[in-house]
Amino acid sequence: MTAPSSSDAVLDVLIVGAGLSGIGAARQLQQRCAGKRYVILEARESMGGTWDLFRYPGIRSDSDMYTLGYRFKPWRGAKAIADGPSILAYIRETAEEAGITRHIRFGHKVVSAAWDSREACWTVEVDRATDSTRIRLRARFLYVCAGYYSYAEGHRPTFPGEENFRGQMVHPQFWDDSLDYAGKRVVVIGSGATAVTLVPAMAQTAAHVTMLQRSPTFIVTRPGEDAIAQQLRRVLPEHLAYRATRWKNVLLGMFFFQLARRRPAKVKQRLVSLAAAQLEPGFDVDTHFTPRYNPWDQRVCLVPDGDLFREIRDGRASVVTDQIDRFTEAGLLLKSGKTLPADIVVVATGLKLNMLGDIALSVDGQPRRPSESLAYKGMMLSNVPNLVLAFGYTNASWTLKADLTAEYVCRLLRFMDRRSYRYAMPQIDPDIQAVPFLDFTSGYVQRAATVLPRQGHRKPWRVYQNYLMDMLTIRHGRIDDGVLRFDPTQSATMPNNEPIAEAQP
Repeated sequence: MTAPSSSDAVLDVLIVGAGLSGIGAARQLQQRCAGKRYVILEARESMGGTWDLFRYPGIRSDSDMYTLGYRFKPWRGAKAIADGPSILAYIRETAEEAGITRHIRFGHKVVSAAWDSREACWTVEVDRATDSTRIRLRARFLYVCAGYYSYAEGHRPTFPGEENFRGQMVHPQFWDDSLDYAGKRVVVIGSGATAVTLVPAMAQTAAHVTMLQRSPTFIVTRPGEDAIAQQLRRVLPEHLAYRATRWKNVLLGMFFFQLARRRPAKVKQRLVSLAAAQLEPGFDVDTHFTPRYNPWDQRVCLVPDGDLFREIRDGRASVVTDQIDRFTEAGLLLKSGKTLPADIVVVATGLKLNMLGDIALSVDGQPRRPSESLAYKGMMLSNVPNLVLAFGYTNASWTLKADLTAEYVCRLLRFMDRRSYRYAMPQIDPDIQAVPFLDFTSGYVQRAATVLPRQGHRKPWRVYQNYLMDMLTIRHGRIDDGVLRFDPTQSATMPNNEPIAEAQP
C-alpha cells in the first residue's frame, strides 16, 4: 500500500540524488529561483553519490578539480587531482554552507514517476528505508541527478573456473574495508580509470600488483598540483584565480580533444611516446601502452605525477596484456599459457549504465523509456514534460555540463513563471534522425546502447560534448526556441511516443 506524503503540498521541484550534481542543482535553485519549494530524495543514507559510494584504495578524480568543482564555489585544495574523501568533504561543505542538507530526505529511493497532464504534475512513488513503506510525493518539476550508472550492480563478468579460486575476489564498487592486501600478490583485471588508480595505491603495501588487460588504454601523466593555479592564487583574489584556472583548463582540454580528433595519428604517437619516456628502456610499449583505437574514442586515463609508471619502474607493479583462459586454485591461467599467481583478484571491469536511476516513467498512463526518446540539448527527453536529467561530459569534467544544466533549469522555471506556463516539453520534428547518444567505443557505453536515449542529427537535439557550444546554447540560447512546447493554451493530452527515424550510416 502506498502512503501519502507527510505533506500534501505540491513541490515546485523534486531533485533525485544528493551527489555532486544534485547538491549543485539545489545550490543554483536557491540562488536563482529563491522561494521555490524543493526536496532532494537520496536513496542512500548519506550524500556524495559516487564520492561516498566508492571506497577502494586511492579513489580520486579522473579530471582536475578546477573544472570538476562547481563554478560558484572555488576549489581550495592543493591537489588538482584530488582524492575521494577530499571531494566528498567539498560536496558536504557546499550543502552545509547553503543550508541544503535540511532539504534532503535520505533513504528515499524513487521507484516511479507518473505525469498527469490535467494536473500538470508528477506523482512520484518512493520506497522509504526507515519504515519499509512506499510513500507518494507530488511535484511540478522533476530534476533527476542520479548519475548514469547503477549503484546496486557493477559490470561483473563471470570467468571460467572462478569458483575454484582459493583467494579473495572483490569488485571496486563494493570494496571490502576489511580486505588486507599487505604482502599479498594482487591481480587487477582491467585498464580503465579505476584500475590505473588501484594499482599504484595497492602497490605501496602489496607484495606485487599486476594489471591484467585485454588491450591497452591511453594513460597520460598530469601533475598532481597545478603550478599555474598556485601562482594565480598568490596574486589574485581567490574567486578570480579559480575562474582563471578553470577557463585555462577548459580551453586546454578542448584544444587537446580537437587536436586528437583532427590529427589522431600524431596525437596517438605523442601519447605513446610520453608513456615510453616514463618507463625503463626496452619496455614493450607497443604491447602494453599502445591502444588499438584513436585518442578519445575512449576516455583517456590520467595518473597524477606518473604514479602508475613509477610503480612499474620500481618493480612493485607490472602490466600483462592477455586474456583469461580460466581461474585456477592459485591464480589465473591466461590464453597465452602464462599463469598469474594471485592471493587477491580485483575485478575492475567497469560500470553498469542506467538512466534516470531506473525510475519507471509514464506520461498520462503511457510508459516513457529513455532508450525510445531523443535527448533535447542533452538534458530533456522528447515527449516528456517538466523533466530534466543531469548528464555530464565524457571528454571533460562532469560538473561543467551539470552546472550549465542547473542554470538552464532555473532559466526555464523563471520563463515559465513569467508566462504562467504549466509545463515545457521538447517535441520532435518529423525530419529529425536519430544517432547514438555517445560517440564512444568504451565497453560500458556499448553495453548501454539499449538504455541510453539517442540524439538527433542537428541542434537542439545534438549532444556536442563541447563546453563553449553548450554555454552558448544552454546559458544564452532562447528558451522558446520553437522546439519546446508549452501549456496552458494547448491540449492537455500528450502525444504518443512515435518511432524515431534512424540516421543512415
